[in-house]
Amino acid sequence: MDFAISDHPRVAAQLARLEQLSVPQGRFGLEIIHDLLARLGNPQDHLPPVFHVAGTNGKGSTCTYLRMMLETAGLTVHSATKPHLVRYNERIRIAGRLIEDDLLADLLAEVLDANNAGEDLHPSFFEVTTAAIFLAFARTPADACVIEVGLGGRLDATNVLTAPAATGIATLGIDHEGFLLRPEDGVPESPLARIAFEKAGIARANVPLVTQSYPEEASAQIAAITAATGAQWILRGRDWWADIGATIEYRDRHGALSLPLPVLAGVHQAENAALAVAMLRHQTCLHVSPDAMAQGIRAARWPARLQALGPGPLSDLVPGRVMWLDGGHNPDAGAAIARHFSDAPPFHLIIGMLANKDPAAIIAPLAAHLLSVSVVPAPGHEAHRPEDFAAHTALPVRAFADVEQALAALPPQGDVLIAGSLYLAGDVLRRNLEFPE
Repeated sequence: MDFAISDHPRVAAQLARLEQLSVPQGRFGLEIIHDLLARLGNPQDHLPPVFHVAGTNGKGSTCTYLRMMLETAGLTVHSATKPHLVRYNERIRIAGRLIEDDLLADLLAEVLDANNAGEDLHPSFFEVTTAAIFLAFARTPADACVIEVGLGGRLDATNVLTAPAATGIATLGIDHEGFLLRPEDGVPESPLARIAFEKAGIARANVPLVTQSYPEEASAQIAAITAATGAQWILRGRDWWADIGATIEYRDRHGALSLPLPVLAGVHQAENAALAVAMLRHQTCLHVSPDAMAQGIRAARWPARLQALGPGPLSDLVPGRVMWLDGGHNPDAGAAIARHFSDAPPFHLIIGMLANKDPAAIIAPLAAHLLSVSVVPAPGHEAHRPEDFAAHTALPVRAFADVEQALAALPPQGDVLIAGSLYLAGDVLRRNLEFPE
């Protein structure tokens, strides 16, 4: 677990307390977060209209499009996304700005002290973070909240919201198998159906659940859950449509919109933007004009998602070349990256991936496009070795101690992609002096 560090002494003290927390082996459920929030006055029940987004990949980007479209409409927005890349503060944005250090320290201390005030509930890092987010959002006036699900949906700590304005599910794929596919009675056996079952756990009665289209085994689970909960399932290809080309041609029962493509690279980003549009079009709490949607889509930025790095110490090691950064680490992400580079010249891959991830997830879809493969550590975590990747490419696979060494050893031609882990992505941003804001 990456709990982050801070040069602010009060924040550092609370992060040190957070680092002592862990999820007791085998504990799953929402009882602890409910009990912790009750000690804090149940701030989750006193929020502005909430947009709650789950998914395997794309949920963070979808949240960013939502925030930018709402803000462009003149609304004040709180947002919570995860994980952080460089600073823990990145997880909490209050009225459009990253949380200040002093307030962050106060909120974390309040939540941790509330836990220690009586019987220790043994909350996890994620439960304390979520409680701090809800406290912050309940105490500062705003027009809307955008909240990203952390892991799954059904048992995620954010899933205590009773009546959001809209919920959404981005792409579905296989990831976090140890948690989302763990044995449990009464759940689907098929992996993709199980993932859909977990993500659709954010559905709420009479609230729109806006989704992309999925294979039948996943769709059947969402259909069953929305029917059981009384949620309004808004399905792409049945209730809304988006054709992606030079523009996003969107339509639903309210009419048609022609919207610009995002600045963020990749067709999948246009898909995420379309999902955000559909969520806004199917909620009734707030008005966002088509012009605000268009401007918000163009204004959205999201680090380490096919991000072209700017000038900095790392970029200076490969002058005149584009260096891409992507934190993707599962097959769904690998497929999206491959689509983006399908017509691009071959490039060099620098990869670092946690040992519990599939080593083929990123490298296999890109195999035909690679000039070289360099393996670096995933900072602070057990990572795959070069031989783990070698089975999935015909190229030699070389190991380096860090990204600087890997970049310095590259031949003089060819762009570069650094991928495989959000931990690696955060380290790259820090080393290149590009700090998410």
